[in-house]
Amino acid sequence: MAEGRTALSEAEGKEILRAYGVNVPPEGLARSAQQAAEIAKRIGFPVVLKVASPDIAHKTDVGGVVVGIDSEEMARREYELMMARVRSRLPDARVDGATVEGMFSGREVIVGMVRDDQFGPVMTFGLGGIFVEIMKDVSHAIAPLSERRVDEMIRSIRAYPILAGARGRKRADIPALKDVLFRVAQIAADFPQITEFEINPVMVGDEGQGCGAVDALVTIRRDKR
Repeated sequence: MAEGRTALSEAEGKEILRAYGVNVPPEGLARSAQQAAEIAKRIGFPVVLKVASPDIAHKTDVGGVVVGIDSEEMARREYELMMARVRSRLPDARVDGATVEGMFSGREVIVGMVRDDQFGPVMTFGLGGIFVEIMKDVSHAIAPLSERRVDEMIRSIRAYPILAGARGRKRADIPALKDVLFRVAQIAADFPQITEFEINPVMVGDEGQGCGAVDALVTIRRDKR
């Protein structure tokens, strides 16, 4: 707020999540292909590369995300290719390098909050990943949340059978997912300056394996004190 910004970086958003006990992957910022390889080796393969830019909110749309990097050579190569793609599509964007982060496996969901002027924090949950805006399989609830309301949010989306273990698949770690929803609602209560907090995706592992917040988009309203 002192800097006059209206958004936090992905890394800053993840720091908030860490402070509230939400699991996030280990990561580091690489400013060169060699740094990307070194960070990837330190974290352990496989890793994900994501463009680091204050001007790019939807990284996938500009080719700014590469998953499944399994060697130092691949990390170097994909870093260079990513930088070239992003510069060709958004030549005026500020690019700080690329975030190298560990990979989480599981089902992709979205957990978010938008602050409504009338109702206050409105929580969002649904099918996540790159298809969230296309499928629009989401549910909403006004915070603060109750245990019953969180259950209703999760069970009301069309994709719930995927979480519940349809067709013989293992059940997702729904208690861990509920915990993430409660923690994001608490962040909204503690910081009225935050107008939007989106985690897309949250990777939900099988029962007992927990969740991981892979991305974090945070916007703030400077006139809130």
